[in-house]
Amino acid sequence: MFALRSCPPPPEFGEWLLSIFRTAWTTPHGVPPFDSISDDMFAPALEDALAEARDGIRKITENRAPATFDNTIVALETNGKMLDRVLSVFFNRAGTDANDVIKGLQREFSPKLSAYHSEVTLNSELFARIDALFEECDGLEPEAKRVLELYHRSFVRAGARLEGHDRDRLTSIMAELSKLGTEFSQNVQQDEEEWCMLLADDELAGLPDFVVSSTEAAAAERGETGRVVTLSRSLIVPFLESSHRRDLREKAYKAWVARGRNGDANDNRDIVRRILELRQERAKILGYESFSDFKLETEMAKTPETVRELLMAVWTPAKAQVERDAKELRALMYADGINGELEPWDWHFYAAKHQRETQDLDMAQIKPYLQLENIIEAAFDCAERLFGLKFKAADLPRPHKDAQIWEVEKNGRHMGVFIGDYFNRPSKRSGAWCSSFRSQSKVDGDVRPIVINVCNFAKPKKGQPALLTYDDARTLFHEFGHALHSLLSDVTYPRISGTSVARDFVELPSQLYEHWLSVPEILSKHARHAITGEAMPLELLEKLLSAENYGQGFATVEYVASALLDLHFHSGKTPKDPLASGREMLARIGMPSSISPRHDTTHFLHIFSSDGYSSGYYSYMWSEVMDADAFSAFEETGDPFDAEIAEKLEKWIYSAGGKEEAETLYLGFRGAMPNVSALLKQRGLVG
Repeated sequence: MFALRSCPPPPEFGEWLLSIFRTAWTTPHGVPPFDSISDDMFAPALEDALAEARDGIRKITENRAPATFDNTIVALETNGKMLDRVLSVFFNRAGTDANDVIKGLQREFSPKLSAYHSEVTLNSELFARIDALFEECDGLEPEAKRVLELYHRSFVRAGARLEGHDRDRLTSIMAELSKLGTEFSQNVQQDEEEWCMLLADDELAGLPDFVVSSTEAAAAERGETGRVVTLSRSLIVPFLESSHRRDLREKAYKAWVARGRNGDANDNRDIVRRILELRQERAKILGYESFSDFKLETEMAKTPETVRELLMAVWTPAKAQVERDAKELRALMYADGINGELEPWDWHFYAAKHQRETQDLDMAQIKPYLQLENIIEAAFDCAERLFGLKFKAADLPRPHKDAQIWEVEKNGRHMGVFIGDYFNRPSKRSGAWCSSFRSQSKVDGDVRPIVINVCNFAKPKKGQPALLTYDDARTLFHEFGHALHSLLSDVTYPRISGTSVARDFVELPSQLYEHWLSVPEILSKHARHAITGEAMPLELLEKLLSAENYGQGFATVEYVASALLDLHFHSGKTPKDPLASGREMLARIGMPSSISPRHDTTHFLHIFSSDGYSSGYYSYMWSEVMDADAFSAFEETGDPFDAEIAEKLEKWIYSAGGKEEAETLYLGFRGAMPNVSALLKQRGLVG
């Protein structure tokens, strides 16, 4: 690490900075040398990496030889390696351990990266080579042909055929969208960093010991003494479920849903409106009626109408279930002497109380059996039984002191490196995700992936075990399913490696993997009391599994409400006031007043921090239709680890990447596409 100097560094200093990124890392398995990479290295490294990447594009376009797959597509696939190294480390740090320097660099980098992307995709000479290859691609082997088709499609959809004003305007739009997405994300993170609620000794009524411990750990993480509630989902939800103080639940809940709309420097309302305007203009320039029409064209769903049909088919029975549940929760609230309406900050509390009374199940009883280390081992155990993977703890460079790292093997062959960064901290953005420092490929040697799962679990006090809620444990399995999609990838080209698939297919491997958490033999083996080491009592285990569908009306309504908001915002009519327009839409479909969307507009990171899930948040439910059916393949055999089905699953889903269209891959595994009834049955929303 180097301190910033007050005088210009010697030239060799700059060369040393850049040398860290210029060549492949010589650390074991090529893991980034995180400890040697300081924040001041990123800016010069990015400039050098962009120059190198631009030079690579120039060499492709100036090649006077006729376009071939090797001199054009393979050249593109192997170009920009330094840029990949710089950005993989930078964006991980920006998401997991940001500071003012990193945030400033994010704002500086976003227009530069957007400009580079536009330079490439709007390069007429480069597209001419790709277009010529596309017209005569019949002689290519299937995987190469697929990669060529994807390149051609992405260039066309990025505006490669545009000319004049439209071409220039699209470049400006993409630059502004990149800038706004960064601002949106940083504003949400800033609200989460700045807000906390101190708890006095007399404000702990109802809180289980693990929640009190988490509030103490959160205070220590922020340099505070005492106890604080933060806006981390893994802390605020248990607080809402257990606190007897309705006034404090209200205060915490309102802060949670108000992220990005507090009328201060972090307010996202104008940013949301502008993003929607620009996305609609982008779609029009490219010849589409709406941004949803544009975005969904390459997904499995294909059209907004298909998405809405799916969402409404689930909304109707879920809303009916919520109305039945709300009536019972209101009765409990009235019995406590509280008159008036059931409010959103009441739902978690009375749902937990209702579950204790009707199912004799207190989720606080479950948590001591869900120790983080044991649930990690459970995820590894399932991966070994299904796919033969073995995970060995490794002493390798880590991106953060809290991160853990493992080498992954299969039949003695190195398969990759897996990193887990599980605990919440103020410098980490909210949510959970999976990303890679390096993707699997074979086009330039046998390159194995380096994959990271990031979560925001409540960190325990020093010396105490890290305990998860059952929802946390599902999140861990979910993100690990994404990791397996990368670790098991077996393709030639980076373009189609691992999770590089249709957005409404990418959640299938992750959501499917959640099913193995609730396999009784897995919980019996790994759900052990953090203090005594005893297995979860059979009676408690049976209660937990029988209650898996408890609260699915609530969970479905809050999710579908967000997905419908996403579809509404991108339907072609940009509202002057997105928040008001969203509320009007929810009112039209009868959104219950006691529930808020899972992600409300001004902190809806999935759709506004980038284009990733924009007009695509429905994909979790689309994938769930498939995961419900896919796990049935194991249930039909009576063995959740059936070797023949697991082999087929690996071949068609986890190792195939994007080598074929998503529907083709699913049909290869299951033989037929499922319908929404599988999902409704899984969620317990049918009789």
